[in-house]
Amino acid sequence: MNGIYDEVRLALHAIWTRRWLALGVAWGVCVLGWFVVSQMPSRYESRARVFVQMQSLLPASVDAPAQSQQDNVDTIRQTLISAVNLEKVVRGTDLANTVSSDRDVADRVAGLANAIKVDSQQNNLFQITTTASSPKLARSITQKLIDIFVEQNLAGDRRQTSQSLTFLNKQLDDLTKQLADAEAKRADFQNRYLGSLPGTGSVSDRIGASRSQMAQVDGDLAAAQSSLAAVQGQMAGTQQSIAGVGGAGTAGPARARLIAIQGQLADARARGYTENHPDVIALKSQLVAAQAAARSEPLTGGGAGGGSPNPLYLSLQSMAADKQSAVAALKMRKAQLQGDLDQLNAKLAGDPQVAAEQGQIDRDYQVLKDQYDTLLTQRQQIALRGDAQSQTDTVKFSVIDPPTTPRTPTAPNRMLLLTGVLIAGVAAGIGAAFAMGQLRSTFATGTRLERATGMPVIGSIGEVVTRAQSDQRAKRLKLFLGGGAGLAAAYVLLLF
Repeated sequence: MNGIYDEVRLALHAIWTRRWLALGVAWGVCVLGWFVVSQMPSRYESRARVFVQMQSLLPASVDAPAQSQQDNVDTIRQTLISAVNLEKVVRGTDLANTVSSDRDVADRVAGLANAIKVDSQQNNLFQITTTASSPKLARSITQKLIDIFVEQNLAGDRRQTSQSLTFLNKQLDDLTKQLADAEAKRADFQNRYLGSLPGTGSVSDRIGASRSQMAQVDGDLAAAQSSLAAVQGQMAGTQQSIAGVGGAGTAGPARARLIAIQGQLADARARGYTENHPDVIALKSQLVAAQAAARSEPLTGGGAGGGSPNPLYLSLQSMAADKQSAVAALKMRKAQLQGDLDQLNAKLAGDPQVAAEQGQIDRDYQVLKDQYDTLLTQRQQIALRGDAQSQTDTVKFSVIDPPTTPRTPTAPNRMLLLTGVLIAGVAAGIGAAFAMGQLRSTFATGTRLERATGMPVIGSIGEVVTRAQSDQRAKRLKLFLGGGAGLAAAYVLLLF
């Protein structure tokens, strides 16, 4: 332990005896290091926090999904510091004054990529941090990034809506043409096979409807024939005129039948039957025949005769005419339905694939119709969303903390660097003095001289210092302390 203590004392003695060397080296290292630190450019940080809020005036069924909107915002946030956006920042800030070629722009973009950080603090809150060489430049870069963020999101969302509308319009135009072709094909098939049959649906459905209607016509025809026979029976037992009563001329059976047919025709039109309806066509043909018969029929009765027509017989005659016209119309309707069925059966016999062809036509038409309706609904929803976007902002940006204008640099840490240079300078000075002591060895004690030479040391003579030497040493010590104090004072001044 005493040996270590002696070695430490000897090392300190060697350093102290060469203290001026240590002080000079310390000053040189500190001056050089402090000069380097002073030449290091200051870096300023500007921060801003932005809150993104999803909002919409539209219902959830029409508006874009919230997750999709969040994904769009995340994508924009991640691509905010892309090369394209950073080039916009370079050309939109004071950095534009420092570039003269594309290479300079590329260098500034590479520098900005390392100087900008976008950190997500929460789902909808994130912070933009920009480091630049001046407070004004740092703030302008941060503000430009916020402007690009808003512009990209709003313009991108509306551009996507416009592209979607263009695509859907094109698809709708194609489907409209295909649907028109399918409708024409379907109409042509119905005209060739199903135009005269009642009902809707497939061939078998319409045949079944026709047969059901024919059965109903048969029932109505039997009832009409039975009613006609009853009326004719009553007419057979009723006198045509009443003797002994004179009067004015009255209309005959032909005119009564004409009036009845006109009433039936008016009633059919009142029910909404068109001129092509089978019943209307039958009544018109009967009307023409009745008009011809009525014109050639003279008036009966009057003052010249001794009898007058029996009103009951005339009423029965009119009823019989009505029943006859109804029976004729039902027979015509039955004949028409039977003819249509026979014609269709003949076509089906000649072409057994008609039913399968109709099924394929109907399926193709229904598929196209469903696709058209779906695309039309989607187009209306997207168009409504686009109108809402043009009047309101789907994504609202709120700048919680606007870009700051830093007053003090954040880098480099000059206090730490200056302190480190001072420590390094003092350590270098002490190291230089110690190394010089090792190179120029002296023997401060007799024991060390014995150990170095192997010869015994008889004695040692202490140093005798005169007053003049003592004064000189005191003056030199003051100068040394002044040099050390000057070094400390320079360090303090540099800190402030």
